[in-house]
Amino acid sequence: MKDLGDIAALCLPFTAGAAAGAALAGAAGGGAAGAALAAAAGFLAFVSLRRRTGILPYCILFFLLGLFCSLSSWLRPNGGPGPLANLISSTLGGLRHLIGSLPVKSDTARGLILALLTGDRSGLTAEQTAAFRASGASHILALSGLHLGVIYLIVSRLLSVFGNSIPARRVRRVLTILLAGWYTLATGAGPSIVRAFLFILIHETCAMFPERRTSPVRTLLMALTIQLALAPQVITSLGFQLSYLAMTGIVVLYPRLAAWYPTDNEAGPISAATVVATASSAGLIMTAWDRTAGRILRRIWQGTALAVSCQIFTSPLVWIRFHSFPKYFIITNLLALPLTSALMTVSVAALALQGLGGCPPLLASAVDLLASALLFVLDVISGL
Repeated sequence: MKDLGDIAALCLPFTAGAAAGAALAGAAGGGAAGAALAAAAGFLAFVSLRRRTGILPYCILFFLLGLFCSLSSWLRPNGGPGPLANLISSTLGGLRHLIGSLPVKSDTARGLILALLTGDRSGLTAEQTAAFRASGASHILALSGLHLGVIYLIVSRLLSVFGNSIPARRVRRVLTILLAGWYTLATGAGPSIVRAFLFILIHETCAMFPERRTSPVRTLLMALTIQLALAPQVITSLGFQLSYLAMTGIVVLYPRLAAWYPTDNEAGPISAATVVATASSAGLIMTAWDRTAGRILRRIWQGTALAVSCQIFTSPLVWIRFHSFPKYFIITNLLALPLTSALMTVSVAALALQGLGGCPPLLASAVDLLASALLFVLDVISGL
C-alpha cells in the first residue's frame, strides 16, 4: 500500500460489508450497522469518483468479503437465530422438499441427488457410501468445487439471456456471485465449498475490470489468505487441507501435464499426401474421424492429467490420515466425474421444472439412469 488512504479504502469496505451482513441478519445493533453502512457507502462513492479505476475493484471485493463473513458467522450455533438464517434454512428445506417430490422411480437416485446437492448422505445406504470410499470417489460426496462449479456453469448459462454488453456482463457477474454465495451459505458453508466460492468471487470481481486480471496462482493465494483471515481455525480441517492441496496440484502441475498432449497446431505441418487424400470424400471422412478421435483422446488425457495432479498433492496427506491409497483413482475420475456432472446438471433441470409445475417423465428417467450408472461404475471399481 502506498499510503494510509489505500489501507482505509480496503478496511472500510470490509467493515461496510460486515455491517450490512449484521443488519440483514437482524442483529441488535442494526441501527448502528445501517449507519456504518451508509457512511462506508459514501466513502465508496467518493473513492470511485476520485480514482475511477485503481482501488475500486478492491473496494468492491472487500465489501463482498465482509458481507459474506458476517452472514457466515450468523449461521454458526453461537451466532444466534436471525431472519436471514431462517430464510437460508427455509431455502435448504425447500430444496429438500423438491428433491423428495421428484417423480423418480428409485429412492437410491433421490438419496444420491440429496447428497450431491445438499451434502446430506442420509439417503444413501452404508454399502453405497462404502463403494464411494473404496473406489476413491469420496470427494464426490463432499460438497466442494466440483459441486459449486457445476452450479456455477448452470447459472452462467442461464444468465446469458441478459446479453453480452459490458453492463449486462457486470449484472451477470454480480448475480452469479450472489447466487453462488447463497448456495454456499444454504449448504452449510463448509471449508471446501467456501474455498470454491472465494475462487468464483475473486474471478468474477476481477473480470469486471479488465485491467485487474489475476492468475490462477494469485487467485489460489488470495483465497487461502482470505479464508484463513476469516476463520483461522479452519486450517485444522481435513476438508480444507485436501481442498487446497488438490487445487495446488490443478494450478501448478495440471497445465504442465496437459501440455504433453499436442494440440492440432502442434502436430506438425500438413503433408502433400494429406492434402491429396482429403480431396476425396473418403479422405474427408477419414480426416474428420482423425480429428474427432484426437479430441476424444485429448479429453481422456486431460482427465487423466487432472486426476494425477490432484492425487500427487493429496495422497501423502490421505496416507498419513487413513493409511490408504485409491489404486483405481484414474478410472474412477475418468468415469465417475463426467457421470456426476451430468447427473447434477439433469437433476437441477428436473428440480427447476418440478418447482414450476412438474418434471417430465423423460427427464426423471434420465435422472434414474444416470444415478444407476454412477453407482454401478463405483460398485464395479470398488470390487476390483
